[in-house]
Amino acid sequence: MADVFHRSLFLVGPAGRLEALLWTSPKSDPKFVAVVCHPHPLHGGTMHNKVVFQTAKALHQRGATVLRFNFRGVEQSEGVHDRGRGEQDDVRAAIDYLAAEFPGRPILLAGFSFGSSVGLRVGCGDARVTQLIGLGLPVDNIDMSFLRACEKPKLIIQGGNDQFGARASVEALVATLAEPKRLVIVEGADHFFTGQLDQVAAAIDAWLAAGKTES
Repeated sequence: MADVFHRSLFLVGPAGRLEALLWTSPKSDPKFVAVVCHPHPLHGGTMHNKVVFQTAKALHQRGATVLRFNFRGVEQSEGVHDRGRGEQDDVRAAIDYLAAEFPGRPILLAGFSFGSSVGLRVGCGDARVTQLIGLGLPVDNIDMSFLRACEKPKLIIQGGNDQFGARASVEALVATLAEPKRLVIVEGADHFFTGQLDQVAAAIDAWLAAGKTES
């Protein structure tokens, strides 16, 4: 990745400091900024997860400044796991940081698996977030019906063989969502898009190329 500036930092979180990594570029005024939320902390999820990394890379290559962070209790982040409740406040802390550092820039929120259930819930209700990307929605284990009330642009990327979010379940949910929306099924992919992360990146790039980050 050319022209990427990595900055390790700690966010001020509600349960203590949150370990984070910010990707910036030589341009001081990015087109938009983004936060990417990682999968379940109790199952090895961190901000260095491959799907999270690939998502961040695709967003950065489209001109975004991208923030990844570890939820409370993960690696160097303080606090303890709160079953998705306190983690929503962690997401708000990340949004607060981006809004303060890059005032007036559109904020895109992306989340993978657990990160989608927590992050998109916050993103739908926060006026500062203008676009949403959900990857590997765990719809067979977690109620994601809150998305039905969300009218923001939404990209959903799901593996055709996702073991935590069956294709039929995701298609049924997305059918009930308000426009604008786009569902991309990566055929044959499991929950972690093993061996097919390039298709995840391509889906994100195509969606961003359609102009979803210009307002």
